[in-house]
Amino acid sequence: MRGVQSGGHVSLRGWVAVLGGVVGCFMAGMNVHVTNASLPDVRGSLGASFEEGSWITTAYLVAEIIVIPMTGWLVSVFSMRRVLMVGTGGFVVFSILCSTAPDITTMIAARALQGAFGGVLIPLSLQIIVTELPASKHPFGMALFAVSNNVAQAAGPSLGGWLTQAYSWRWIFYLQVPPGLLLLAAIGWAMPREETRIERLREGDWAGIATMALGLSALQIMLEGGGRKDWFSSSFIVEAGVAAVVSLIAFVVIELRREKPLINLRLLGQANFGLASLMQFVFGAIVFGVVFLVPNYFAETQGYNAQAIGMTMIPYGLIQFVMSFATPRLMRWTSVRAIIIAGFVIMAAGCLMNIHLDGDAAANVIVPSLVVRGVGQSFIVVALGVMAMQGMARAETGSASGLFSTVRNVGGAIGIALASQFVVEREKLHAARIGEAVTPFSQALRNRMEAAASVIAGHPVKGHGVESVSRQIFALIDRNLHREALLLAYSDAFLVAGICMLLCAGGSMLLGRK
Repeated sequence: MRGVQSGGHVSLRGWVAVLGGVVGCFMAGMNVHVTNASLPDVRGSLGASFEEGSWITTAYLVAEIIVIPMTGWLVSVFSMRRVLMVGTGGFVVFSILCSTAPDITTMIAARALQGAFGGVLIPLSLQIIVTELPASKHPFGMALFAVSNNVAQAAGPSLGGWLTQAYSWRWIFYLQVPPGLLLLAAIGWAMPREETRIERLREGDWAGIATMALGLSALQIMLEGGGRKDWFSSSFIVEAGVAAVVSLIAFVVIELRREKPLINLRLLGQANFGLASLMQFVFGAIVFGVVFLVPNYFAETQGYNAQAIGMTMIPYGLIQFVMSFATPRLMRWTSVRAIIIAGFVIMAAGCLMNIHLDGDAAANVIVPSLVVRGVGQSFIVVALGVMAMQGMARAETGSASGLFSTVRNVGGAIGIALASQFVVEREKLHAARIGEAVTPFSQALRNRMEAAASVIAGHPVKGHGVESVSRQIFALIDRNLHREALLLAYSDAFLVAGICMLLCAGGSMLLGRK
């Protein structure tokens, strides 16, 4: 290990490399969510439709998900230093282009390239921690990795909402430039120069790269566009789904048959890594889904603006910052497995705190549950990463870190899509059930409508006067009906999330004890 000196001490260059990787991971992770609270402003400024605006996030995610699993192979060809330098430089350049984008087409293209260059920063952060730090310091390194991942999720909507309200949405992307330049300087000083191995390009798993890129991009496009296009009633979504299934099956077959695959899927056969990866997938789906639901919940049911939504996410980020550094000490007092189990149970408790939402359930109800989930999330990210990478051969760390990051992001993409569609469908169901009891053919309702109409008008009204005022009351009832249905739908979503976390807690019992 280049940064490790005798006795397990880490050199200054080693620590700078680790901290630089953490900064890069934070930047890349934050950009997934940074536009969540600001999309209406971005669409309005660029004259984009709702569907065009959704591609601002989709383009970034598609490119990032494709590049993450390729990172280990890119490092083996060009060296970690070059991949980090090019990735960071490209990320800064295209962040500036996002800030200055004159139209939606330029914005989408810039976001895709920003995601492609930034995609290498997440798995390399994990790989630097594993290779530059001794095993005794891996828990602390994973705490740094957890901070960069978890706080980024809260900081994205918070900073995005505040900057949009205070200045302009364009400042969201200008914000990436100073840390990007700082990261370039850190990499240039701390990371050693290594020779390139261009000959490995000829030995590259090009069939695996092609099938993986097509499969993951088709899957992401299907998930992002399915809800808007009524899923498989759309021929475009059907074609994307078929392309995803065929390509991903071909990718798995190719990787298992190759002697030097792009991603060593055989690592999933290792008990701890395979089970930890499955939990990472489910965990990613729940965390990304909940982070997506909370801002939408505040906007749709409580009428919060972008800045108010951002402010509610601050405690969520702060508690994760604190608990990520407390987790390694707790792991020494107990065990890695115990912390993972506790993390899933606490996450479940935080989700189940929101299963009885009503009209008064604003920040007073959601923020405490966010804090509880933040504690559990910190436990899981730190301890699950340590558990997954324990005993991993140095030669496999690149492939393992890329695979571990990929399953989380793919799970997150699926979680966002399923959470969105789940709320829509449950809202329809609850609206229909509530509507059965609220019908104009009910004589009791009609009597109450006439009495309410007389009160609103200030005097007894008959005939057309009653009809006119009644229409206003019916419109009000309809709005309240759908709001109640929406609250029930969000409650159902949190219930399902809590159950999934409890199932993961049970599955954690199968992890190794050490």
